[in-house]
Amino acid sequence: MVQVKEVSPKNAYAMMKKGALLVDVRTPHEIARKSFDFPDIMEIPLSGFEQRVKEIPAKRKVIIACRRGNRSLFAARLLTNHGHHRVFNLEHGIIRWEKEGLPVKSRPKQSLLKKLQQMFSKRA
Repeated sequence: MVQVKEVSPKNAYAMMKKGALLVDVRTPHEIARKSFDFPDIMEIPLSGFEQRVKEIPAKRKVIIACRRGNRSLFAARLLTNHGHHRVFNLEHGIIRWEKEGLPVKSRPKQSLLKKLQQMFSKRA
């Protein structure tokens, strides 16, 4: 089995500032709730990752990320099996990224009352 290097969020952020590409393998729903706030990110859900591997530049350093680091490790191994050599797994995913104070975008939480009002206004 291919060994994938782990990278801390702070080191990943520094790598990204120097040109590394972050690939987020979470679902679109997860990403809509909270996402990495960085301009150069690819979003490829794990469910379709293997079919889209060729979209990931082989000559760049690539950091694979998810929520906790498990799905991203699986995706990182797939990527290395497809010939990529500069692949890193983000340690503990976006959870640790946020805990370390790195930039995230969050969808504002909606109150239950607001959700109910929206639901019933659509039916009227």
